[in-house]
Amino acid sequence: MDLDTLYRTSVEGWSGRVSGIADDQWDLPTPCSDWTVRDLVNHVAGEDLWTPPLVVGKTIAEVGDQFDGDVLGADPIGTAQSAAAAAVTATSAALPGNGTVHLSFGDFPGSEYTLQLFADHLIHAWDLARAIGADERLGTELVTSCATWFGAVEDAYRSAGAIAARPPVPGDADAQTVLLARFGRQA
Repeated sequence: MDLDTLYRTSVEGWSGRVSGIADDQWDLPTPCSDWTVRDLVNHVAGEDLWTPPLVVGKTIAEVGDQFDGDVLGADPIGTAQSAAAAAVTATSAALPGNGTVHLSFGDFPGSEYTLQLFADHLIHAWDLARAIGADERLGTELVTSCATWFGAVEDAYRSAGAIAARPPVPGDADAQTVLLARFGRQA
């Protein structure tokens, strides 16, 4: 799969799980410590709202605080779906030029930022599925691609506090279980 397809597919997996959230599930805990389902969806929707301005070269300062706080409002599923669709459209348009994305922790090529987005949607799709009792399976090619990319950045993510310590996994664990453990999740 090319990068655009990887990202699009991970967002589709995320969005499919978002559409399955029942009204009484928004306050459920998630594998992300201290986050409810609503907090998790708000995090990813906020990231999706940031994506269009960032992939066209805007800085954090230029975007400002417009996406701080609760971005979901009264229609959390609709807002999350709309934000995800806009992020995919913007990223697909920007990827061929692969410009620079200005993040709070440095400047990155657009392709690297897209890999970060891909991984975040993939792992948080599992988090959401676990929280709401949905299908937790992630696509084999998505898992393999994410694991390959994450090998070069895992230590940096962990030292920055972005992920928890790796829980132990059995020696015969499948690739998804190993990947989730690398992201600090106990599958």
